[in-house]
Amino acid sequence: MCEVCPTVTAFDIGEYNRQMRVNTSFAKRIHVDLMDGVFAPSKSPNLCDIWLPQIAISDIHLMYQKPHDYLEELIRLRPNMVIIHAEADAHHMHFAAELHKEGIKAGLAVLADTSIESVERIMHSFDQILVFSGNLGYQGGSAVDLSLLRKADYVKEHHPEAELAWDGGISDQNAKQLADGGIDVLNTGGYIQKADNPQANYNKIMDLISGSQV
Repeated sequence: MCEVCPTVTAFDIGEYNRQMRVNTSFAKRIHVDLMDGVFAPSKSPNLCDIWLPQIAISDIHLMYQKPHDYLEELIRLRPNMVIIHAEADAHHMHFAAELHKEGIKAGLAVLADTSIESVERIMHSFDQILVFSGNLGYQGGSAVDLSLLRKADYVKEHHPEAELAWDGGISDQNAKQLADGGIDVLNTGGYIQKADNPQANYNKIMDLISGSQV
């Protein structure tokens, strides 16, 4: 079944703590955005200052230009998965292998303008392929471009074992279409975080993708 993962996207540790407390009060899996101010224009708290909850599965989405420089710190945090970008300055297959040695899954994010065919050689090293359609380093992405589901179709054909994720612009207006299009994980930011009642919006998407609403 498709999963909904609220995203934590914070620019200071106080906001990080607040979002983490809110998300873990109702979600079983969390998507943590980390930005270096280089690959992404915004900057999150430093890796050495953040924490991951024990009561939820945590995936780290690393929007860093040089992810290798932070490998030891990432391993120390013991996330479920670390997702790096195909466009980052990295030896992607080696990075994934180092995570796997430590029992940590590896994910590969692909920006909207990046050809999915261009990453076919490396995608088989990764447990998850993330179709990124949002704004790097910010919540509340623009309207979802459903034509990007073509990338998901390509991954299903060439790397069927991979988990398929989507990040950017997810709401009650498109979650069902994405789930029906084969997406396994809906990383949902502004629709949940900016709501007056985040849990209610989370539950609404869960109901939609489970088929309990029309």
